[in-house]
Amino acid sequence: MATKPAARPPRSELRETVLFFLKLAIFVFVIRSFLFSPFSIPSGSMLPRMMVGDYLFITKWNYGYSRYSLPWNLPLIPGRIFPRTPDRGDVVVFKAPPEGRDNWVKRVIGLPGDRVQMQHGQLFLNGKPVPKQRIADFVLPVTPNFGCPFQFQDEDAAGKPVCRYPQYEETLPNGKRFRVLDQGTTPADDTGVYTVPEGHVFLMGDNRDDSADSRFPVAAGQGIGFVPMENLEGKAVVTFWSTDGSAQWLLPWTWISAARFSRIGEGF
Repeated sequence: MATKPAARPPRSELRETVLFFLKLAIFVFVIRSFLFSPFSIPSGSMLPRMMVGDYLFITKWNYGYSRYSLPWNLPLIPGRIFPRTPDRGDVVVFKAPPEGRDNWVKRVIGLPGDRVQMQHGQLFLNGKPVPKQRIADFVLPVTPNFGCPFQFQDEDAAGKPVCRYPQYEETLPNGKRFRVLDQGTTPADDTGVYTVPEGHVFLMGDNRDDSADSRFPVAAGQGIGFVPMENLEGKAVVTFWSTDGSAQWLLPWTWISAARFSRIGEGF
């Protein structure tokens, strides 16, 4: 007489649920650590390309991996593996010195061995001025997540308040072009010569007079000095969402009215 197969033990619903969420957590960990990660823009230091309320994706493989590639800076990667030097003009997300806890975003201006200087608001790279051309003003609507300094306040054709900044286009030696803002004369417009050490990069914000960047000594929230390449988390590639800050969580229709759809899909 044939024997009946042994009955399977009853499956625990709790166990299956825990396993599902564990697998999901591992999947998200791997994706965010090694492939893609979202990032939101908290300040105006990268105007005009980035606005407060922009959300973008960064790719994680461009410059190699270090502990700063992992959530919470988990010390699972020794040093930096699969390293690659960024290109001048790349927009990068990195862990800001000195603590290495906060995510910041800036543009790569100087590579190891480069000499960087500002003179009267003009950027010099290895002793040569970076071409800087005046273009049309950058006009930005005043919104709940962005105010405007008094000297730049204006109105558009409909009488709505806007912020109007003097805007320029710079072209780096590798042909990379991007727009920058110049708000006037500030101490950061005239600097000494910075020689970028090996294994580091010199980063600047496109909003030149409102950016705590490599022009300033390392101090929490005030300057970042030369940034070690192992602090680089990834390269900005595309804006996937943008909001002007007027949305209210309890009023779903405002999520649409607050969206800046024209900015979605912009690359770098």
